[in-house]
Amino acid sequence: MYTLLSGLYKYMFQKDEYCILILGLDNAGKTTFLEQSKTRFNKNYKGMSLSKITTTVGLNIGTVDFGKARLMFWDLGGQEELQSLWDKYYAECHGVIYVIDSTDEERLSESKRAFDLPLHPR
Repeated sequence: MYTLLSGLYKYMFQKDEYCILILGLDNAGKTTFLEQSKTRFNKNYKGMSLSKITTTVGLNIGTVDFGKARLMFWDLGGQEELQSLWDKYYAECHGVIYVIDSTDEERLSESKRAFDLPLHPR
């Protein structure tokens, strides 16, 4: 009986979870994108002041609920030392958002190299 009720409860209330990686060079706007998404799609979330966002060292995690789906965003640090860890997260993710700072034209080629890194390791 417990198994039946447990299964019914999960069917009715559990959300499907999808993990999305947010990648890009350092200072590209990944954490700003995550904070703006959480503010826009989570009704009671006030959000972090954009002026207080600093460089991500490691990982920021944010969740957004859409109906019966829950999106878990993994905002990974973009420093060169951390880029080698990106591929460790691919197996667990369902999608990737790659953020490019289009106003920083000097780093566009560096961004392309970082994007290609998992395909062609150094």
